[in-house]
Amino acid sequence: MEQGLEVVLTDLQSSWNNLRHHTEEISSTRLLIRRGQAFNITLYFRNRAFQPDLDNVIFVVEMGPLPDLARGTRAVFSLASRGGPNSWIASLELNGANSLEVSLCAPPMAPVGLYLLKVHIDSFQGSITAYQLGEFILLFNPWCPEDTVYLDSEPQRQEYVMNDYGFIYQGNKNWIQPCPWNYGQFEENIIDICLQLLDKSLNFQIDPSTDYALRGSPVYISRVLCAMINSNDDNGVLNGNWSERYLDGINPAEWTGSVAILKQWQASGCQPVRYGQCWVFAAVLCTVMRCLGIPTRVVTNFDSGHDTDGNLIIDEYYDSTGRILENKKKDTVWNFHVWNECWMARRDLPPGFGGWQVLDATPQETSNGLYCCGPASVRAIKEGEVNLNYDTPFAFSMVNADCMSWLVYGGKKQKLHRDTNSVGNFISTKSIRSDERDDITEDYKYGEGSPQERRVFLKALQKLKAGRSHGAYQAGSQPSRAGPLSQGIPQDQDAPSLRPSDVVQVSLKFKLLNPPIMGQDISFVLLAFNMSPQFKDLKVNLSSQSLLHDGSPLPPFWQDTAFITLSPKEEKTYPCKIPYSQYSQYLSTDKLIRISALGEEKSSPEKILVNKIITLTYPSIMIHVLGAAIVNRPLSIQVMFSNPLSEQVTDCVLTVEGSGLFKKQQRVIIGILQPQHRGSITLETLPFKSGQRQIQANLRSNKFKDIKGYRNVYVEFGL
Repeated sequence: MEQGLEVVLTDLQSSWNNLRHHTEEISSTRLLIRRGQAFNITLYFRNRAFQPDLDNVIFVVEMGPLPDLARGTRAVFSLASRGGPNSWIASLELNGANSLEVSLCAPPMAPVGLYLLKVHIDSFQGSITAYQLGEFILLFNPWCPEDTVYLDSEPQRQEYVMNDYGFIYQGNKNWIQPCPWNYGQFEENIIDICLQLLDKSLNFQIDPSTDYALRGSPVYISRVLCAMINSNDDNGVLNGNWSERYLDGINPAEWTGSVAILKQWQASGCQPVRYGQCWVFAAVLCTVMRCLGIPTRVVTNFDSGHDTDGNLIIDEYYDSTGRILENKKKDTVWNFHVWNECWMARRDLPPGFGGWQVLDATPQETSNGLYCCGPASVRAIKEGEVNLNYDTPFAFSMVNADCMSWLVYGGKKQKLHRDTNSVGNFISTKSIRSDERDDITEDYKYGEGSPQERRVFLKALQKLKAGRSHGAYQAGSQPSRAGPLSQGIPQDQDAPSLRPSDVVQVSLKFKLLNPPIMGQDISFVLLAFNMSPQFKDLKVNLSSQSLLHDGSPLPPFWQDTAFITLSPKEEKTYPCKIPYSQYSQYLSTDKLIRISALGEEKSSPEKILVNKIITLTYPSIMIHVLGAAIVNRPLSIQVMFSNPLSEQVTDCVLTVEGSGLFKKQQRVIIGILQPQHRGSITLETLPFKSGQRQIQANLRSNKFKDIKGYRNVYVEFGL
């Protein structure tokens, strides 16, 4: 009589499977597979070979605290069974003398996460033996056409899933600056931290079984993770801070990568890391989403609207000197704002609204009671379909709100101008296959000033009005503070209001005379041009103030008044200079200065407002790779830096990192740097991953926080 089959060894073939499933960068010893794609394992038996007519081999996979067949968190399937498209599948690959190689495949909509794999062997003798074969992690699969995150372009999959470094665009629309970032989604323990994030969510705390069952949906996962990156409702990853006071944490401008942040969150027992701002939230969410297999990119919107009352109008208030005032309603235009786009089908929406979806982890407004935003279909934003889930009205306002300028004096306010095209410019993301910037503005809106753009704006406004009046405003898109929609909106919306300069027939414009370099005086001129055949007598109040990148103004530190007489068709320049000694103590970390001019002409009540935002620049850190970069061979890296200021700086710390090159972030204490001093250090490292890599560096001091540099390195595999 045949003995029952006895399993003595299991080979999960982790190295081979991971290579085929594009997870070899995470590990070669742990099994990490993607849904909808087969993987092979081998069972070794003690006593005999597998006999198909005698032995029934039944596999069991389980995940979560309460595995359940009906919920899809438990599955039972055998070599003999043939399930439907939503079933796990097992098939025989090779039957050896005392081994059995089988191919297993998860359905393309299975929940992602950590699974336990078991086998039950029934040798038709009345006894069933059961074995735990091991654990594996199941991920989303953008290579599988049946997966809802399927992306049909290999170069895009390589960029938006596999690339572990990139650039986040900062500065202002006239000076767009790439900030290098180490996403590091395949670094050690990052996958475990991503799964831990899901288990720390409020969704899991409230109903673990339902939460696990829903983890097959990228829409669900993205909303959960979006809320978990900020810490407003939970023990999320990052505390947001826009106060300019960071003594009990890290200034957001100092970070150069996500890995240090995620590891600090885990090491501290899941206490929020201090501090983040929009680009840090977006970068960390990009790391987590790419790690789980959802194609993701980081997007910057210059002149980004934050409309708190849902009327698609951003109100800005100025005093008689041209200084921008704190807005009581908290409507602001952010100099730049950073969010994510994730690629997924949207089967919860009408056809045509899949593809790129906006996710914004920066805590601005609540959505269904939590601080998260999205996923909102980029196509829905472009078409003004603000009634579609999730948070599309808020996303629409970020790129397409109108901006209303008001002059405040003597307790009254006077409308200066309604600008229909100042919000949402140069929407940017890193290109695929290169370090260039891609402008994706046309994905979000029709050309400013075009009939389609105004038509979409009016459609969005009407949908918002209809939703409010019927009380049918979609849950998940309700701004936390409501206000009247018609307030301050002229009836003839198709025709933008005349600019005051068209009425007065005088134009004012600022022009920089040299690049605005930190530590040097800022020299510029005000250009005044008389477009009319009459003489013009102008009084122009000029002012300058620092801004935070979210549009919040700081007190003014420079003011001037110019009296300019213009002959018909004459142009004059009024020279201005702001010394470094005057602006240095007022500068924010964002290094943004707003210069404003408010002009009035004797014969007209109209006021002309112009402003220009300047981003002060630093010289970059220079990085030199000394010799060839080869896996497991020592590599020397020279980092050259300087103090750009004409004064001594203290507390200088240099940080250097790079996935595949350094096991952890390197911190070098430099101490004091004398005025204009140049220095360099050489670091030794042992590259441990081949392929295209990037080194990111940051120098901080008591006077500046974010002098950055980067260098791309190709690491050879070696022998």
